[in-house]
Amino acid sequence: MGKAGQALKQVLETYGISQNRVAVMMGTRRGNVHRWVNEMADPAADAVLEIRDALEKIEPDAAEEFIRLYLGRSTQ
Repeated sequence: MGKAGQALKQVLETYGISQNRVAVMMGTRRGNVHRWVNEMADPAADAVLEIRDALEKIEPDAAEEFIRLYLGRSTQ
């Protein structure tokens, strides 16, 4: 499975953000976030942007880190 799930898992652990909180902010089911984090499924491209947007609302630094990890490079 993909980098998005790995990046999301690391960011959630680092910033102490729950899967449920991300799901609520995205307007999706927690099960979807669970599958991404545990690499059972990859989020669609538009979901990656929604993840970023949700993290931005919760913790801007987490959103930045998610994109950096996902892209594998610095966003600055």
